[in-house]
Amino acid sequence: MPIQLVIFDLDGTLIDSRVDITNALNYALEPYSFAQLSVEDTVKMIGEGITRLIEKLVGERDTSMKADVTERFLTYYTQHILDYTREYPGVRDTLEKLNSYQKAVISNKNESLSRRVLDGLDLSHYFDVIIGSDTTRERKPSPVPILKVLSELHVQSGEALIVGDSNYDVDAGKAAGITTVAVTYGYRPRELIAHADYLIDRMTDLVPLLRGIKELQG
Repeated sequence: MPIQLVIFDLDGTLIDSRVDITNALNYALEPYSFAQLSVEDTVKMIGEGITRLIEKLVGERDTSMKADVTERFLTYYTQHILDYTREYPGVRDTLEKLNSYQKAVISNKNESLSRRVLDGLDLSHYFDVIIGSDTTRERKPSPVPILKVLSELHVQSGEALIVGDSNYDVDAGKAAGITTVAVTYGYRPRELIAHADYLIDRMTDLVPLLRGIKELQG
């Protein structure tokens, strides 16, 4: 079956948000005397959503600290979400060339923040559906968000493809039975995404890849 739908991860795939997330985390942790995080520190932890990110930093047991850090993070991040965040090279050009496909975003960032970033970068209009970590009962690597998109857009699993930068994206795609593509320029090392069906080094590689898949399918 030909590909009808292309699903994208957000952070690390469409956008580089590392600096803004790091700044928000450092602001949120400041009252608790944690060491300042570098961008490299943050990148190693991004991918499972804000709740898990903060749990990794403060632990799961101190619920009052976790709640306060989360609130401080969200307050700061909402106000500074586009200070340094930009789309990766080739993203806009690639989306323009995919006008014959349905397109969706599935992020482990919550939906309101995902939409805020995409709106601010003038990218929202490219997508038929935008799913965040709080849109469905489960988040990636669960296949649930992907299955929701397939249902909403009336697309079969064999007609869909997901593009992401992490093992969570690849694992979710495989669990949902769709084709998986991993970008090598994102937040995860190559060995964690090597089990994807395809690897690409630039977003602009996606268009010729889709063309090649179409030719293989006859």
